[in-house]
Amino acid sequence: MIRINAVGETPVLHGRVTGFDAGVAAVAQVAGPVVIMVHGYKYKPGHPQHCPHRHILSLDPQHLPWRAPSWPRQLGFGLGRADEGLAVAFGWDARGTLLSAQSRAIGAGRALARVVKVLHAQAPEREIHILGHSLGSEVALEALHHLPAGLVSRVIALTGASYQSRADEALQTPAGRAVEFFNITSRENDAFDFMFETLTRRPARGDRALGQGFEAANAVTLQLDCMDTLEHLSAMGHPIGLPEHRICHWSSYMRPGALRFYKRLIRQPERTPLRLMQQVRPDVPARRWSRLLALRPLPGPMPIWQRI
Repeated sequence: MIRINAVGETPVLHGRVTGFDAGVAAVAQVAGPVVIMVHGYKYKPGHPQHCPHRHILSLDPQHLPWRAPSWPRQLGFGLGRADEGLAVAFGWDARGTLLSAQSRAIGAGRALARVVKVLHAQAPEREIHILGHSLGSEVALEALHHLPAGLVSRVIALTGASYQSRADEALQTPAGRAVEFFNITSRENDAFDFMFETLTRRPARGDRALGQGFEAANAVTLQLDCMDTLEHLSAMGHPIGLPEHRICHWSSYMRPGALRFYKRLIRQPERTPLRLMQQVRPDVPARRWSRLLALRPLPGPMPIWQRI
């Protein structure tokens, strides 16, 4: 595992001010896939309470503001196996206002593209995947604009804080046309999608957040609070826990089984081909606010013997 941060558009090793090239060369020869994990809003490397390398991007997360699972462990790292691959914990400054963090995500995406190029140069035969949550999806999409075709295999966006037009533009690039894009959504995230659309600049009039869905030949949107989707995934051997909240920005990786599913997307692509995943989605996706406004089921009348 290696920890890299974006300082502006420059990638550096975590805790150092030097470049990352030498550190990558030392670890890039291990067998297995390369998985780059990108956190979202409110994290900042080195921050005493919000450092991602001590939290979700750590093999042993500390309970900083709240408890969270270890992304790298859930994705198959830290087990001591020779073919685990390389986990890249990619940090960037996502503090401040949502608008300022969105702006810094562009520079972080360019830094991420430099990391991908160096990793590919070290081991060109290995697959590189990117997993990003919230604004981390914006970082991943920006990186595709600065990469040649074929360097990134799959991008998994978890309740992405990005716009549909941004995803469309990124997937029209040479790197984007060669990638498989998994857009993980949930109606639990509707309030955050609405806040994102309200507090940031839309690239185009009427543009919507990725949480409202995204369609492309090499993309699929999977809504993790859709019961039909969960039933299909479970039948395919990918069980994911039922939704427990009406509003939650983190259920895309906090839900039991979710990170295990992403592990299979990365490590067992033959079990999760894109064309098969595209058949999982419902014909009519759930509308925004449908979960928040849904009436809770009322209890039935208590039998007379229970009342007695």
